[in-house]
Amino acid sequence: MRFAPSPTGNLHIGSARTALFNWLFARRMKGVFILRIEDTDELRSTDESTRAIFSALRWLGLDWDEGPVPEGGELGAYGPYFQGKRAGMGVYRKYSDQLMAQGMAYRCYCTPAELDEQRKRAQLEKRPPKYEGTCRHLTQAQCRDLEAQGRKPVIRFRMPEEGVTAWNDLIRGEIKFENKLLYDFIMVKASGYPTYNFACVIDDHLMEMSHIIRGDDHISNTPLQLLVYKALGWTPPEIAHLSMIHGPDGTKLSKRHGATDVQAYEAEGYLPAVIRNYLALLGWSTPDSQQLFTGPDLIEKFDIAGCQKNPAMFDPVKFKWMNGEYIRKLTPDELLDMAAPFLKKSGVGQNADRETLKKIVALEQEKYKLLGEIPSLVDFFFKDEAEFDPKAVEKVFKKPEAKKVLADMRERYLKLADFNAASLEKEARDYAASASLKAGQVFHPLRVAVSGRTEGPTLFKMIEYLGRDAVSKRLERAAALCG
Repeated sequence: MRFAPSPTGNLHIGSARTALFNWLFARRMKGVFILRIEDTDELRSTDESTRAIFSALRWLGLDWDEGPVPEGGELGAYGPYFQGKRAGMGVYRKYSDQLMAQGMAYRCYCTPAELDEQRKRAQLEKRPPKYEGTCRHLTQAQCRDLEAQGRKPVIRFRMPEEGVTAWNDLIRGEIKFENKLLYDFIMVKASGYPTYNFACVIDDHLMEMSHIIRGDDHISNTPLQLLVYKALGWTPPEIAHLSMIHGPDGTKLSKRHGATDVQAYEAEGYLPAVIRNYLALLGWSTPDSQQLFTGPDLIEKFDIAGCQKNPAMFDPVKFKWMNGEYIRKLTPDELLDMAAPFLKKSGVGQNADRETLKKIVALEQEKYKLLGEIPSLVDFFFKDEAEFDPKAVEKVFKKPEAKKVLADMRERYLKLADFNAASLEKEARDYAASASLKAGQVFHPLRVAVSGRTEGPTLFKMIEYLGRDAVSKRLERAAALCG
């Protein structure tokens, strides 16, 4: 199996799913998972994008057995694993020369302007805009004349004009294309670099791929590639085309639906295990419609037979729900370790000892949906004063009993022998009963006074962790704000 991204940007969520399905199938079948960088787009391919792909795959836990490694060098005996390097070594030139010698390929000297004119003519005549074969039968003398004009040729594959190209897709069953509807695609650009449809055939054969899993946007490329296999006398691998991923509105997943690359979800605080789990459910299911998987469980149960033909819907609400489910299953130590980069970036709790920070972060574990939410939900523990939400002040501190409640509770808490959650709650309830108040009339002012908010962690655990001195100061300041 192989994952062969083009390094022209961050790893898109659709590409990540393709990588995952190839990785799962390779692991399930005890096979080999290869990473190959298809950097033949000279204008858009960048080293930065290559590094981003390495980083995203490693973060997702999709380790590869062969291919380039971020530290430098390569793993495996079939390299190099960059198509640009392979092109420089003449790997593709050998096979383009062979096809030329067989009469299965030819030089094309048509300019971009001439090709554009052909497309316009096809549109006017209401026929498919395909290359018209202008250079199919040029003589050597004609080729020399065109080169003398300064024209640099591309090399095109000569499509058969009759017959059908078909294959048994592992997901979609038999798929057929009439050869007369195909076009003489460019195998080698004028720069000497191969195009995708040519290079991937050569590499997949030389690297001994047995199976290929890719998106259904490649279905139209498949007959072109199969004909190259046939022309070179090679047996093609088994091929499966995954369904498209749509947004909630039924259109192809794009930026208008929110984040679309793995790095953006990492930055928001999604767990890599969640992304693996959720992406696996986009176009695949088990017979019992299982939703949550452990890592080994997912490998064990993955089967191409469970892949669907219809488009999969990316549901951001379900995705976030699943992340929350995974967060709730973490131990306090695991949660703190995963939250640490977000806390560090925001500067929250950097001077706190690990045990204190672990207790505070774990307070609202049942409510977290994203790791990125954690700093803003616990930052008040580490500030000198609470920052009051104006709506909370208006709603709670304007109540006639609020000022006295806060002043009285401050005095009680200063005298309390055991400053722990159980004692703090008992003292608050005893006070409410003695003052003929409902519990909420005491609890709500306390919460806003110490945190600045109407919502947050368990009230009395929060007060315990803040400590007597901080709570006393906050209650005193809050009482002064009460009307």
